[in-house]
Amino acid sequence: MPTDHEPETALPRDPVCGMTVDPDAGKPQLDHDGQTYHFCSEGCRTKFGADPDRYLGERPVPEAPPGAEWTCPMHPEIVQDGPGDCPICGMALEPAMPVADSGPNPELIDFRRRLAIGAPMAAVVLILEMGDHLGLPLREGMGTTLFLWVQAVLATGVLWLTRVFFRRGWSSIVNRSPNMWTLIALGTGAAWLFSMVALLFPGLFPEGIRQDGVIPVYFESAAVILILVLVGQVMELAARDRTGDAIRALMDLAPRTARRVRGGADEDVPLDDVAVGDLLRVRPGEAVPVDGSVVEGRSSVDESMVTGEPVPVEKTTGAAVTGGTMNRTGGFVMRAERVGADTVLSRIVGLVAQAQRSRAPIQAMADRVAGWFVPAVVASAVLAFALWWLLGPAPVLGHAFVAAVSVLVIACPCALGLATPMSIMVATGRGAHAGVLIRDAEALERLAGVDVLVLDKTGTLTEGRPSLTEVVAGALDDGAVLAHAAALERGSEHPLAEAITAGAEARGAARLEATAFAAITGKGVTGTIAGRTAALGNAALMADQGVDPGALADRAAALQAEGRTAMFLAVDGHAAGLIAVADKVKPGAAEAIAHLQAAGLRIVMATGDAEPTALAVAAELGIDEVRAGVSPEDKGALVAELKAAGHRVAMAGDGVNDAPALAAADVGIAMGTGADVAVESAGITLVKGDLTRILTARRLSRATMSNIRQNLFFAFVYNAAGIPLAAGLLYPMFGVLLSPVVAAAAMSLSSVSVIGNALRLRAVNLSRD
Repeated sequence: MPTDHEPETALPRDPVCGMTVDPDAGKPQLDHDGQTYHFCSEGCRTKFGADPDRYLGERPVPEAPPGAEWTCPMHPEIVQDGPGDCPICGMALEPAMPVADSGPNPELIDFRRRLAIGAPMAAVVLILEMGDHLGLPLREGMGTTLFLWVQAVLATGVLWLTRVFFRRGWSSIVNRSPNMWTLIALGTGAAWLFSMVALLFPGLFPEGIRQDGVIPVYFESAAVILILVLVGQVMELAARDRTGDAIRALMDLAPRTARRVRGGADEDVPLDDVAVGDLLRVRPGEAVPVDGSVVEGRSSVDESMVTGEPVPVEKTTGAAVTGGTMNRTGGFVMRAERVGADTVLSRIVGLVAQAQRSRAPIQAMADRVAGWFVPAVVASAVLAFALWWLLGPAPVLGHAFVAAVSVLVIACPCALGLATPMSIMVATGRGAHAGVLIRDAEALERLAGVDVLVLDKTGTLTEGRPSLTEVVAGALDDGAVLAHAAALERGSEHPLAEAITAGAEARGAARLEATAFAAITGKGVTGTIAGRTAALGNAALMADQGVDPGALADRAAALQAEGRTAMFLAVDGHAAGLIAVADKVKPGAAEAIAHLQAAGLRIVMATGDAEPTALAVAAELGIDEVRAGVSPEDKGALVAELKAAGHRVAMAGDGVNDAPALAAADVGIAMGTGADVAVESAGITLVKGDLTRILTARRLSRATMSNIRQNLFFAFVYNAAGIPLAAGLLYPMFGVLLSPVVAAAAMSLSSVSVIGNALRLRAVNLSRD
C-alpha cells in the first residue's frame, strides 16, 4: 500500500473511497479543473461528479458528534461515550451512527498498510523454510546461523506488526471470554517462542528432536498464520465499512442546503440551520429538505421513499411533504414543521442503524465452541508440561517444553479459522453464478432457518412503474379512445401521462394533437381535438363536464377493485370510453410465490399502497396475509412483531421505504433493480429481482451451514484427537514423543480437510432441497 509520502509512480487514489486505482485497468475516470481523477467504480465516479468539492482536499478522519455513542461491531451490547477497545474481544469501537462525510475506516487503512509491509516478510520466511524442506541449498548458501536469524528477525517483525491480535487475545483472557483471538495468540505465540528458545538456547532440548544437528524452528508457521489472519481482518473490515453505506445512502437523500425564503428574498442555507416555521422554496428536480406542508404553488412529488407507491403524488396548498422525497415538475414554497432528528428520514436512519447493531456475527458459532475448547487446550498444555517436568527423563525441561508446545501447535486455530471463511467464500462464488449476491456472510446462517417471508409489493412483486392495462370502448372504439387519451396526456405533467402515451405508442394508436389544453388539479385534463371538446379524468371531472358515464361507471368500479386506476374519456359531452392504468405484477411472480409456499414459507405482503390495490395484487398472487397502508416504521414494527412471536423472518424489498425492515429482519433480501439503500441494507441481493432466486438462496444457505458444521467438526476432532498424542500419550508404550513437526503436519492436515470439504459447495445442486 502507498505510504503517506507516495512517489510519483504510486497508483492514484479514488477521491471518494480512498482505494488505489490502476489507471490502465479500464476503471471510470473524470476530468475536473484540468485534472483527471480515477475511480474504483461507477458509483464513486457518480458521487464525485455530483459534488467534487466534498471529496477534494484534505479530509481528516471524521469524529462522531458530541455525545455520540461508540459500540463494538462484534458485541453490540458494548456501548460507551467515546472511542476505545471492546473489553470482550479487544476490537476497536466504532461510532454507533456513521458520519455522512466519513471516509474509509482508519483501522482498515492501518491494517492494509500493515499487510503491505508484513506479507513480503512472511513470504521470505516461508520461502526460506520451504526451500530447506524441499532440498534447495538455501541453508548451505547462507549458513545455518544467518539462515535461522533472518527467519527470526522477519517473523518477529510480523509479530510486531500484528501485535494488536495478541492484545485482543490477552483481553479475551483478562475478561474471561476466550475466543478465536485467544487461540490465535496462543498458537502463533507458542510457535514463535519455541523457535526463539530453540535458536537462543538449543541445549535445553533433547537430542532426539534435532534434525541435522539443529532444533527445528517454526517461524514460518507463526508469520504465515498471522498474515493470513490479517488478510481475513482486512476483508472483514472492508465488508464492515460497507455496512454504513445504507445509512450514508439514506443521509444523501436529503439535500445539504435549503433555499430559505425570508424578507422577500431567497437564500441558500445549510440544512442544519433550518428551523421550524421557516419558509423554504423547492424547485423542480430538487429533493424536499425537511418535513412540512405546502403554502404556495403546486407540483407532483415522488414519495416512493416513504410509501413505495410508484406514482408521484400531486401536492397543492396545505398538502404534507416529507424530507428526502423528490419534487418532480412544479415548484412550491413549504413551511418547515419537523427538522433534524424529528424528520421521517432521520427516523428511518435511526431504525436502520439500530437494526444493524442488533446483529450477531456468524463466527459466534466458532467462538461458542472456543469458549470451552481454549481452556481445555491450555489446561492440556500445562498438564503435559507438569507431568514431563515431574516424571519425564532428562533433559526434563526440554521434554516438557516440546510436549507443551506440541499441544498448542496441534491445537493452533488454522482449520478453525478457515472453517467458516472457506465455506462462505465458496458459497459466495456459487451464489453469484446463480444470480444471488451474498453481501453478508451472516445472512447465509440466518436464511437457513427462515420460516416467514415478508414481501414488499411495489418493485418486488410488481414492476414498480405504472403501465396501460385496459382500454374500454364507449361512444368511440378502442383505438379512438386511446388516441384521444394520449393526445390529451402529451400536454400533461401528471404522473400517469407517460404510462398512457407509452401504451398508445406501443399499441399503434393514431397520433392526434390537442389544443386549448388545461389541467384541473385532482381531477384530470381537458382540451380540444380536431375541433371537438375532450376531457380525461375521474368521476368528479365528468360531473363538472355534465357527462353521464353510464355503464362505464360499473366497469370503472370493477377495475378499481382490481387495483387499477380508471379514467373516463368524454368527447363533446358524451362518455367515449375508459382508460385503466396499473402497476403490473411481475411475470412469474405468482409461480414463485407458489414455490415459496410449497417450501414451507409463510408469505406476508406489506405495502404502503391503499388496501383495495394491495388486496387485488395479493389475490392475483395467491397471498393470504396482507398489511396495507404501512409506513417504513410500520414495516419495521411488523418484522419485530413476527420475530417476537418466535419466527425467523426474511424481508424482501427494493425501495428506500423498505430499508428499516430489511435491516431489522433476520435476513434482508434486496431486488437488484431497486434503490441503492435497499441493496446496502440487505444481506442478500437478487441480481435480476427474480423471486425464484429466494429459494435458490435458501438452498445454498442450508448447504453452506451444513458444510460449516462439517468443517468445524473436522477442525476440532483433528485437534482434539491430536492433543493427547502431542502431550506424550505414546511415550510410555513406544518411547515416541510427538515432535512439533508432526504436530504441525497434523494441524496442516486438518486445514487441508477443511478446504477440500468447503470446495464441495461448488457442485451443490441448488435446483432442489
